Amino acid sequence: MKPTFPLSLSLLLLLLLLSLLLVRNAAAQVSVPRQNAAELRQAADSFLHAQTNELNGKVNILISAIDTRLNLPPCLTLEPFMPTGTRAWGKTTVGVRCLAPTPWTIYLQANVSLIADYLVAAMSLPQGQLITSNSLKKMTGDLSVLPASVVTDPSKALGRTLNTALPSGAPLRVDALRAQIAVQQGQAVRLVSVGPGFRISADARAMSNANEGQLVQVKTLAGQQISGIAKMGGQVEVNY
Repeated sequence: MKPTFPLSLSLLLLLLLLSLLLVRNAAAQVSVPRQNAAELRQAADSFLHAQTNELNGKVNILISAIDTRLNLPPCLTLEPFMPTGTRAWGKTTVGVRCLAPTPWTIYLQANVSLIADYLVAAMSLPQGQLITSNSLKKMTGDLSVLPASVVTDPSKALGRTLNTALPSGAPLRVDALRAQIAVQQGQAVRLVSVGPGFRISADARAMSNANEGQLVQVKTLAGQQISGIAKMGGQVEVNY
């Protein structure tokens, strides 16, 4: 007759065997190296700081947590990049690729806020309103949640007119502005030719309307047609 083990002893041996298997698997998993998640976030953070270094204002960057189940091989050379069609502020995505020894790519979510001054209407402004310093006031806020074309530099707005009405307190946008007409068709203008070491002016007449900074043709008193840049004050400039 074969000897038999008590049931409790058999269970004990089975549990011991399972424990040994679990310990061996855990040891095998621990021994496999993987990419440090903190290094990935640091690479993305440094990259975004470099991308926003020239922005005027206070930049705050928050990189989302990385899935702890991620199991990427260790990388010797990390290269962060901006995916096509994304910008370096607001809710954005940053790519990090490994160049060596094993190529792989991961995409991290980030939020980049930019606290800076921007311009709003100081009062209700009707369509066609000429923008002066009294038309505007400064506000401070997160530009990443405002329209991308919000005006932050007064020089880009003063002297221009509104394409649409703007309620009091509304952010001023570049696309809501048009340049003021500098010269009108048939207007007598001063043609100024500028080059190295010389500056010559002559009377002429504009052949079309033009906003400041636009190219316009003029006709001199001698009948010659010349193209130049329209300037405020009835002046057209030609640079040689």
